[in-house]
Amino acid sequence: MQNAIPPLLQLRGISLRFGGVAALANISFDVQEHEVRAIIGPNGAGKSSMLNVINGIYCPQEGEIVFNGEKRTRMSTRMAAAAGFARTFQNIALFQGMTVLENVVAGRNLKFKASLLEQAVWFGRARREEAAQREKAEEVIEFMELERYRKKVVSQLPYGLQKRVELARALAAEPRILLLDEPMAGMNAEEKREMCRFILNSNRRDGTTIILIEHDMSVVMDISDRIVVLDYGRKIADGQPKCVRDNDEVIRAYLGRSERVG
Repeated sequence: MQNAIPPLLQLRGISLRFGGVAALANISFDVQEHEVRAIIGPNGAGKSSMLNVINGIYCPQEGEIVFNGEKRTRMSTRMAAAAGFARTFQNIALFQGMTVLENVVAGRNLKFKASLLEQAVWFGRARREEAAQREKAEEVIEFMELERYRKKVVSQLPYGLQKRVELARALAAEPRILLLDEPMAGMNAEEKREMCRFILNSNRRDGTTIILIEHDMSVVMDISDRIVVLDYGRKIADGQPKCVRDNDEVIRAYLGRSERVG
């Protein structure tokens, strides 16, 4: 049955090439507001390239992006951030010499309205803004259960907590769409359960629309509303978790190339 509500995000005929190599070939799918949408596939399938197209790091040679009813041939990183996109990366991209609180405050960068001069002298509006943004950052830290680490320098934290701080920084931007690139990579089972809980709580509490790449299929099947499957830059399946899991082409893509399974 077709959904009567227009998608929040649509990718239409996206093709991306690097020289003679096709990273993505005529990919189309949509994302409904408030859903958890997973992108999966073997290594080298084009998953991260697709995420990079969505938030403006890459500009596709063909296709268009429709966000909130507005068509764009590309989405610059600045446009994406201003429109309400936030992102985490495969490799942790935190300010290692700063505290947890300072990193989360940095996630609210676009919320500051004071001029550079006002911020430099830290007077009037800049001082009031700083206090307000810190208060919002503290709320996110509490939501992510990071209170005891708020004054810790990030480089002193274990890997799993650093991944949680990165999610906190992304959530601090109050995103409309949250892009998560392998948020549970390198985590143990307990850390994965905790990360799943925070992701789902954000989706349910704030209505955050989430697009994630993840190799752990048990996680994907548990938390996703719908899944799109890529292989060698092509879309080979798209639908609810059970339908994707039972799809013969998806099974062949994973089991037929065991060396590529994440």
